Amino acid sequence: MVRMKREWPDEGDLVVGTVHKVLGYGAFASLEEYEGKEAFIHISEVSSGWVKNIRDHVRENQKIVARVLRVNPKKGHVDVSMKRIREDQRTRKIQQWKIEQKAEKLLEIAAKTIGKDLDTAYEEVGYKIINEFGDLYEAFETAAEEGEEALISREIDGEWAKTITEVAEKNISPPEVQITGYINLHSYAPNGVEVIKSALGSVESEEITVQCVGAPRYRLIVKSSDYLTAENIMKKAAESCIEAVIKEGGEGEFQRELE
Repeated sequence: MVRMKREWPDEGDLVVGTVHKVLGYGAFASLEEYEGKEAFIHISEVSSGWVKNIRDHVRENQKIVARVLRVNPKKGHVDVSMKRIREDQRTRKIQQWKIEQKAEKLLEIAAKTIGKDLDTAYEEVGYKIINEFGDLYEAFETAAEEGEEALISREIDGEWAKTITEVAEKNISPPEVQITGYINLHSYAPNGVEVIKSALGSVESEEITVQCVGAPRYRLIVKSSDYLTAENIMKKAAESCIEAVIKEGGEGEFQRELE
């Protein structure tokens, strides 16, 4: 159960639920992000096509993503629709929910480290983090990348900031992106093969992989923490290779993408 600071969802929100009862006219699902709340999906909101048998579309214990149509706190009703969302929205919401599940588990680990339970963690720091960062995972990711000062600067208690950072550094891998570029290298020197091999070898590293596509074309694969850094690394590597070959009387050309 990933906890939201709000007690009820708003109309238009996407919610994750677990179906626990299926009837001929609709289904009931427990809302994963709103403790003790359930949603009702009318048979007309299960699928965009004609539904002959509701169980062909929804079953007990199934995880669903739905859009909130109406909320009536006085009656305790949340009406939702499974058909009024796109597949990409459904996929993104499930991914987001899974990430927040992981973040809540990390918060629980941090709480246990200082002798507290998850309820206390939410009261002392969890809801504040959600207000400051938008969600729990963003705070853990920030702590892993920037350290505890990034939390303290947002007025997160020092003990919590230190513990959350320690847990984040152990459990969250830095983000990684990968980009690909191509260079064409020609050498007219008697030892042209060695010239090109030396130029390419000079840029190979943990961040840069060089592959031969088929002479004179070579592939550069760059891995980094973000796209801007990766692009800069790619550009410098390509320029270095081409410059080394030109110095020996050859020529070179860089392409960011293979045409």
